[in-house]
Amino acid sequence: MRFNNVLMCLLSLTAVSAYAQTIPNDQIDYAAFKQIVLDTEQYRESRRLSEDDFITALKEPGVILLDARSGPAFALRHIKGAKNLPFTDFTEQTLAEVVPDKNSRILIYCNNNFVGSPRAFATKAAPASLNLSTYTSLRAYGYENVYELGPVLDVRTAKVVFEGAEVGS
Repeated sequence: MRFNNVLMCLLSLTAVSAYAQTIPNDQIDYAAFKQIVLDTEQYRESRRLSEDDFITALKEPGVILLDARSGPAFALRHIKGAKNLPFTDFTEQTLAEVVPDKNSRILIYCNNNFVGSPRAFATKAAPASLNLSTYTSLRAYGYENVYELGPVLDVRTAKVVFEGAEVGS
């Protein structure tokens, strides 16, 4: 009986897979997405910064601090000097407006870098962290000089400077 259940599951998965392959869409490339994720893993890890290194990098000329959270979350609290482009709005054109030079050094952070401000920084499931999506998407659009805030920081004790409605500016 158990073998029959396993066999039925395999046949069902094969049927679903075959069906999915029959619907063409040249604007979606799952294989390329998977490859970018795999290629980015070690590259990204070598570009995660401590809070002190992140603050030092913020002071470098030409650095762009990109916050890919929603506009309302950004308005509540963000790192001072950040430019907001919600992840859902990433396109070749919108990214070029915020980061015109693909060689620019870009610093990113997300909800999962902060605690103590649940409305502005609502924690996402770890595999759905916005840093992961933002990082891989920036690479998909040709931005290679991306660095990321690594640790989880408490907004009440963090050294980074915040601005927004929650902090009174």
